Amino acid sequence: MSLNPDIAVQMTVGVGSTILAVLLMLIRIPQSQYYSKLVNSKLAIIISFLICGFMMFFAVSVYDTPQMRDWDLFAMMAIYIVVHFSSSIISYSMTSLLKAEKYKWHNLFIPGLFASAVIAFLLVDSYKSYDKRYFWFMCAAALLAFMIQSIRYIIHFSRIYKKSLHEIEEYYDEDESYRLKWVGFCYVIAMVSNLFILVYAVLYAFLDCRLLLAQIYTASYLVYMLYIASNFISFIGSHKLVLDAVARPALSNAFNRTSHAEKLRKKAHEEELNVDREFHKLEKALEEWVEQKLYCEYAKSREETASELNTTKEMLYHYFQVKKGVDFKTWRTQLRIEEAKRLLLENKDVSTNIIGEAAGFSDRSNFHRQFVKFVGCSPKQWRDSNGKL
Repeated sequence: MSLNPDIAVQMTVGVGSTILAVLLMLIRIPQSQYYSKLVNSKLAIIISFLICGFMMFFAVSVYDTPQMRDWDLFAMMAIYIVVHFSSSIISYSMTSLLKAEKYKWHNLFIPGLFASAVIAFLLVDSYKSYDKRYFWFMCAAALLAFMIQSIRYIIHFSRIYKKSLHEIEEYYDEDESYRLKWVGFCYVIAMVSNLFILVYAVLYAFLDCRLLLAQIYTASYLVYMLYIASNFISFIGSHKLVLDAVARPALSNAFNRTSHAEKLRKKAHEEELNVDREFHKLEKALEEWVEQKLYCEYAKSREETASELNTTKEMLYHYFQVKKGVDFKTWRTQLRIEEAKRLLLENKDVSTNIIGEAAGFSDRSNFHRQFVKFVGCSPKQWRDSNGKL
């Protein structure tokens, strides 16, 4: 039994989005307050994929019925409804990974989701009514609502994303921002993909290949969903780093209750410190720390590093500003680069990526960038020159 080519794309996308939703359902994330943001984000993506699958199957089910007049228009309307829901749900999903702004976000998300549902119902109803004026009025209203909604989401997400990148930079001594940048990139891809619907709407009256364009756009949406799903699954492996920096304080009520008292305690403690004595102790601790090559361990927060040195992150910062004239991150990076230079010459058969990781760089691109910055050449060039560059 052959599949009608007019509905083949919708059927494929419907099946594909449903399979992706099921795969995400099978990924188990611990049910705890700490992981709740990740669970909520996963659930939102699953719902988005299921809505896509439902709309594609619905479009296929009404293809060969009396109410179907213009399949190309109905096919694009179906994917538009998916896109309208997706702009709300994916925005919620991506933002859920960044910040805990429950009430502020719900003021955007809940009304947006309700508006999407109302618009979807009215669009389908206007199509069935055979009233062209009613239908095109609803199309114009839907597109206007979509533009306003998308602009609000983009502005909100941009603000939260920038703040989250800053918090990761402040929380970790090394460059871990790359673990979060996929969220921003996915969101850009989502918005660009969604806003393409506006291009189709503007050009609709001038196109001769409307069905082809609708099918191409619908098929590309499956590729977009694959991209979102694969990146989300990859992100789960490194979620702790991001949640530690941008989510955990917000999720901890105890932290909120004690933060003010903790600040007062730290202030009183710092006032009692003998700075010279603390500097001397820290200097000895740093010597042992370097001797044990603990600088080669990555993915540590500033609190963890300071704890290893038996001090506070404030004292560590103050020591390097006063005694070294350079921040701790830069000083540690220099140690890692020197270690990498030594390992590159002593282990010429070992991949530079492995060398970078052994020296304390968790990201290949960051290792290459820092090596060029401090040495003036790439790791491979350094090795090939036997350290003479």
